[in-house]
Amino acid sequence: MIYVLGSINMDMVANVPYMPKSGETLSADKFYTNPGGKGANQAVAIAKLGGEVKMIGKVGNDAFGAPLKEHLSAFGVNVDFVTRAETNSGLAMIIVEKGDNRIILDKGSNYAITEKDVDEGLFDAKEGDVLVMQLEIPLEIVEYAARLAKSKNMTVVLNPAPAVKLNENLMQYVDIVAPNESEAEILTDTSPAGDVEIALTVKKLYALGAKRVIITLGGRGSVISEGQTITYIKPRKVKVVDTTSAGDTFIGAFVLKFAGGASAAEAANFASVASSVTITREGAANSIPTLKEVQEVIDREKC
Repeated sequence: MIYVLGSINMDMVANVPYMPKSGETLSADKFYTNPGGKGANQAVAIAKLGGEVKMIGKVGNDAFGAPLKEHLSAFGVNVDFVTRAETNSGLAMIIVEKGDNRIILDKGSNYAITEKDVDEGLFDAKEGDVLVMQLEIPLEIVEYAARLAKSKNMTVVLNPAPAVKLNENLMQYVDIVAPNESEAEILTDTSPAGDVEIALTVKKLYALGAKRVIITLGGRGSVISEGQTITYIKPRKVKVVDTTSAGDTFIGAFVLKFAGGASAAEAANFASVASSVTITREGAANSIPTLKEVQEVIDREKC
């Protein structure tokens, strides 16, 4: 079983011709709302790609709360441990310019998650299960959950986004840390711009306590590090429409395959294909492909 502990947001998305300057009012080319949140997106990715996943999180007591929970359930995510908080739901304000995005978060109900929620959500978890987390919920809750998961001999995967400085109190419980390149730079004060810098970044993440490292590099693909071995995963060349859920798709797809027994490199290659499909579409969870869609791309690559 895969458990996802994390954020559930309503995304408010504006497509713009360019990023506005300070003090400028700019008309959007298009505006829409879309359920999202890094935790929810990763749970949906796992479910749409054929995995069994339980979401642990909070929605608000506003008009977005019930639809957000229903949205997860509609994709096959178990929402038994998604509960209502006496606050507004988490919100993400997203500006998209030519496929690139900027995101501003309002934490809302995501910061109402308690240790009790974690205890109840992981009550039935057992050895070999996987816990996936991000950093859009309180850091102390992430650390508590990681510690509890390791006491049950679960595998702990941390996507440190949005990135903050982490310490060994948390990282000692993390089996796989998976930042993108900007997050890796915040964590290590080193930009993974080239081979030498990537090796140094990985070394610093190991020093924090991580056992395996994945760094997604956008258009440059990704790297997987296990022990002294660094494996490069090639990017897929596609027309980019919206990168909003690319990272979440990658994490969900990787975890699903890795938990199913694939090697880290095999899982990352699968995740690379899945995320390449995501960025050809608008939106968050709705842009994430199904297993059938990913398999069709893999089959075409073999031809």
